[in-house]
Amino acid sequence: MSDNIILPSRLYDNSIVDYETMLNLYQDMLLGRNFEDMCAQMYYRGKMFGFVHLYNGQEAVSTGVIKALDNTDYVCSTYRDHVHALSKGVPASLVMAELFGKETGCSHGRGGSMHIFSAPHNFLGGFAFIGEGIPVATGAAFQSVYRSQVLNESKAIRVTACFFGDGTSNNGQFFECLNMAVLWKLPIIFIVENNQWAIGMAHNRSSSSPEIHKKAASFGLPGIEVDGMDVLAVRKVACQAIHRARQGEGPTLIEALTYRFRGHSLADPDELRSRQEKEAWLARDPITSFKNYLLSNSITNQSIIAEINAKVKKEVDNAIEFALSSPEPEVKDLKRYLFAEDL
Repeated sequence: MSDNIILPSRLYDNSIVDYETMLNLYQDMLLGRNFEDMCAQMYYRGKMFGFVHLYNGQEAVSTGVIKALDNTDYVCSTYRDHVHALSKGVPASLVMAELFGKETGCSHGRGGSMHIFSAPHNFLGGFAFIGEGIPVATGAAFQSVYRSQVLNESKAIRVTACFFGDGTSNNGQFFECLNMAVLWKLPIIFIVENNQWAIGMAHNRSSSSPEIHKKAASFGLPGIEVDGMDVLAVRKVACQAIHRARQGEGPTLIEALTYRFRGHSLADPDELRSRQEKEAWLARDPITSFKNYLLSNSITNQSIIAEINAKVKKEVDNAIEFALSSPEPEVKDLKRYLFAEDL
């Protein structure tokens, strides 16, 4: 079989995705799902504390966008940030240790679930309040332009991917930053993960214009709606937006229609959403759908899938072992990391 797989035109308009990329997309989504499932187990066993917001069901959005970025590009997340960090390359062991509040965590145990951060991976953090990350992401995109136009950096322009939910699209930061990004032609992609619910508020009950991507027209940037349960569809629009940003043509707003399979957080009994609604979305599980696509089109086989499953399970198990065996932060370091330290 050829390493280059030509996908159906409905997904990719005859674009080519190589074999390794296809398997990497599946593995990344599976890692996110298994990691979050283990987080739930550890939370209920009392190994992690505070609010923990899981990403189950939305994996195609994280994988589809972030795996299309370069290592030097930036990602800005929300409080539902574990899987975004994993997709950006932050090791599962460091993320899990952070959730356990251990010194070996990517934020030295100071951030916890909602504040995952990793400077080496250009992962600009999760944010506890909605909309907080959008100005930060806009600033990251501005410095990319500054590096190019003022500092005359010869490298390719770094792109910033900014994730947020449907509830955030009614906040002022969203509109202000869309305007600024278009005004300055910033290399940023705004990704709305429209999972239909802002905690307990259904999206179609909270917005006078529920089609979020159409709000882009007011500011003069492209607004694209995509099936957020289809990793290939997400990757297609992400690649187009990234190319546009890197060429200096400005921002893009992507609305990915998706769904979270668990409650808002692990403290949420999830009683507000109907059983019929949840079952309808569960039937469109992005990981199961993509696995079936790979198998039915003879792109891979059950043996390879089993190998990937085993590899991911081992990675998550190792992350748990690392987190459990890691030391707690010391009291003497309570005020450490409040300010930048000399390298």
